[in-house]
Amino acid sequence: MKKIFVLLLSVVLLLSACAEGAGKKQAENSQKQTAETKTEAKPTTVGFIYVGPVGDGGYTYAHDQGRLYLEKELGDKVKTIYKESVEETLPAVEAEIRNMVDQGATIIFTTSFGFMEGTKKAAAEFPNVTFFHCSGYEKADNMSNYFGRIYQARYLTGIVAGLKTKANSIGYVGAFPIPEVVRGINAFTLGAQSVNPEVKVKVVWTNTWYDPAKEKEAAISLLDAGVDIISQHQDTAGPQQAAEERGAFAIGYNTDMSAAAPKANLTSAVWNWGPYYVREVNAVLNGQFKSEAYWGGFNDNIVDISPLTANAPEAAKAKVEEAKIQIKDGKLKVFAGPIYDQAGELKVKAGEEMSDEELLNFNWFVKGVEGKIE
Repeated sequence: MKKIFVLLLSVVLLLSACAEGAGKKQAENSQKQTAETKTEAKPTTVGFIYVGPVGDGGYTYAHDQGRLYLEKELGDKVKTIYKESVEETLPAVEAEIRNMVDQGATIIFTTSFGFMEGTKKAAAEFPNVTFFHCSGYEKADNMSNYFGRIYQARYLTGIVAGLKTKANSIGYVGAFPIPEVVRGINAFTLGAQSVNPEVKVKVVWTNTWYDPAKEKEAAISLLDAGVDIISQHQDTAGPQQAAEERGAFAIGYNTDMSAAAPKANLTSAVWNWGPYYVREVNAVLNGQFKSEAYWGGFNDNIVDISPLTANAPEAAKAKVEEAKIQIKDGKLKVFAGPIYDQAGELKVKAGEEMSDEELLNFNWFVKGVEGKIE
């Protein structure tokens, strides 16, 4: 009987030890799974590099609204960081990208043309980081470029200006004489001429993206030259304010600029970056990123025009809505021939259309534009 008791006690102790070991292992596994869950839940850091201040009311502000939209839509999946007013020099761009990588950024958007070379170099240096460069043309396995067909919106704002002008002379404050800006000026001019063939568009360059005082001075010089409407490819509402102070009218850019010049603004060509940022960040998070050259338009809702103000001519709304529908349907091609250059030379024949490659390398003005590309 004693032997049986000892044997039973040994079995009980053995089973107890096994149960204790299993419980300990289960607890360890549970702790490990919890830790892994916490690791998986860690948000992805997404960086944004801006050429101007987020409070510029224009280009950088529009991009920053896209960043905030990304945060709102993806919630705890992402954490965003940004740096404003970065110089368009290779050392400045490289330094800021390294700074963001040091902060844990694995997705970085560089949002100005002059950031292209720095972004391309960083893409080679940091192959595990995904880069997106705005308005350029370079790509890599881990780098896309992106922009929108803002020229479609420019065309519509041109219609509004063409119907509004009494002097048939419209001023355009341009940033730099590069294809992106030239393309917009040409689209605006063609839109204005589609409803008013007598329109001339005078161009003044500032050679800066962000300089409120210089932008305003350029607009004043155009108003002094006799224009009665100011359009712009600049990052602030300086040109809008100049027009209002002179009792003229204006077309804004990047964001709805009506609040900055309520007595002058007719409408604005605007950006909507948020949906693109959400789409691309989700693609990276889901392992579906593919390097591409993105160029969306009205059909992607990345570009649009702001609501026409009370300053706009009564006939403009119907004309704009009709043209927008036709552009979306493909019935209206902004750069379909016949198109003549400033010298009167036929550049695009009737029945033909400029290719995307030609648009991306636009280096001539259409007939009716008064200015030089230099």
